[in-house]
Amino acid sequence: MSQSDHAHDPHGHDHHDDAPHSTFKGYMTGFVLSVILTAIPFWLVMAGVIQDSGMTALVILGFAAVQIVVHMIYFLHMNFHSEGGWNMLALIFTAVIVFIALAGSLWVMYHLNVNMMPGLMKEYL
Repeated sequence: MSQSDHAHDPHGHDHHDDAPHSTFKGYMTGFVLSVILTAIPFWLVMAGVIQDSGMTALVILGFAAVQIVVHMIYFLHMNFHSEGGWNMLALIFTAVIVFIALAGSLWVMYHLNVNMMPGLMKEYL
């Protein structure tokens, strides 16, 4: 057999060695981090550790962002090296679109509230 015959699986399956592989330890690390990153915000809210609700929301959003990164690394196996960096490019594009959608929605809801209910805003100020 020539060198090119050994390059392909006889069953027609291509095996890429550059694809990320995970181990049981990797999955357990991701699971434990996910549980911790869920339990801490739950405790913060249930125990009333932070009195300011705005600050509590920011802390929870911070934990959520870290948990998203943990899920992407440990469960989705995304990194800058897999598939020539296209995974990260797709992730960045998705993050930009989600940010635009969320920011735009909040902006529209705020301005609708201010412009459609001007009398109610005076009571809250």
